[in-house]
Amino acid sequence: MKALLERFPERFARLVTEAVVARPAAWRLFRPLFRRQWDKLAPSWEQLRRPDTFDPYLAGLDALPQPPTRALDVGTGTGGGALEIAARFPTTEVVGVDFSPMMVAQAASKIIPTLAGRVSFRRGDASSLPFRDGEFDLVAHNNMIPFFDEVTRVLRSGGHALFAFSSGAQTPIYVPPERIRAELERRGFSDFAFFSRARGTSLVARKR
Repeated sequence: MKALLERFPERFARLVTEAVVARPAAWRLFRPLFRRQWDKLAPSWEQLRRPDTFDPYLAGLDALPQPPTRALDVGTGTGGGALEIAARFPTTEVVGVDFSPMMVAQAASKIIPTLAGRVSFRRGDASSLPFRDGEFDLVAHNNMIPFFDEVTRVLRSGGHALFAFSSGAQTPIYVPPERIRAELERRGFSDFAFFSRARGTSLVARKR
């Protein structure tokens, strides 16, 4: 499995995504290798990102009926998604969480004085988020494996979940919108909206 990761990182990411969405408990098997991969990528991640990477994510943010009071960016990496939320909604408190300590360190280095106290980053696993039930009005993902039970748990009633994939179905970490909708409907979500922007797609839903 390590050899597959080193030779075909995109294929490995797709394999892990499909396995974990089908069986979340499988994450325990893949997590150490995945963390090692993202720790290794952290110093160069900004250079690998395309200019339109967050376009689908922003389409989802623009569709929210009102600014969230408190937002969570899951799998924040070097913090791009969290900072986009902060820029879109100047009064929103934003937390970015990632399981890679190297990624979190990179993200934390971007907190300029005007964001201090409103934007924070911390280490945490998406399969077991270190937050209370109903703590957020928005739980957002960009190119991230979703753990639907945890999204539901930390999102308050009436809050929104956002799932964006920067290259649509070609994104290495990708879940089809039909699968996301089916998983969320089983957990009491409604008001689904689908967006296509630049190379990618996004989906927003509200927790009833």
